Amino acid sequence: METTIVVRASAAMIVWLSPKLGAFQDEYPGVGIKLVTSLWQNDLEKHPVDVDILLASQNQSDQRMTKLSDERIVPVCGKQTSTKILSPADLMKCDTIHILGFDDHWSRYLSANGLPTDIISPQLVVDTSVAACELVAAENGCAIMLERFAQQAIKAGRPIRIVGDPVINGQSHYVVQRNTTPPVQHLSSAFCGWLKTCF
Repeated sequence: METTIVVRASAAMIVWLSPKLGAFQDEYPGVGIKLVTSLWQNDLEKHPVDVDILLASQNQSDQRMTKLSDERIVPVCGKQTSTKILSPADLMKCDTIHILGFDDHWSRYLSANGLPTDIISPQLVVDTSVAACELVAAENGCAIMLERFAQQAIKAGRPIRIVGDPVINGQSHYVVQRNTTPPVQHLSSAFCGWLKTCF
C-alpha cells in the first residue's frame, strides 16, 4: 500500500463500518486502512492515530469534533426471550446484561418508560457491545445498546431482536482528525468526509 491511515474506534463501530469500507477502498485503491480499537487506549501508544471515531455526550463536544449522528438506545434479547417481552416492564423480569462505559443505559431506558431504576442490578457485565450481542444471542438475558449496533447485528444474521421503542440517550458519534503529515492528512480528510456519508 502506498499510504495507510490509522482509524481508531470501538469494536462495535468497526463491526458497523465493515460492510461499508469497500466503497472507500474502491474510491482510494492505493490507500490502506488500519483499524484499531479504542478499548483501553492510552497516551503512550506506539502507533499514531490519524482518525478517531468517538461516542461522547452532546454537552462534552468541542470544536475539533465533527458530529456524525445522534444516537438512540434500544432493548435487545434473543429470539426465544423476545416472546416474553410484551412491554418495557417485562424487561425487568429478565437477566440484565450491562456494558461497561454505558452503565446508565438501563436506568435511562427504564426511566424514559416511567419504570423504577433502583432495582436493576447487572447479572452479566461485558466491556463491548459486540460481546453483549453474543450473550443476548445465546439467550443469556437482555441488554440495552445503541440502536445502530443492534440493527447491524440483526442485519448480519445474529439471532437477536429489538424489543422496545428507541430512546434518545444524549450521546452522539463524532469524528476527530488528528494532526498528521501532509500526504496522510489529505487522505484522512477524505476518509472523514466519506465517513459522514455513512451516517
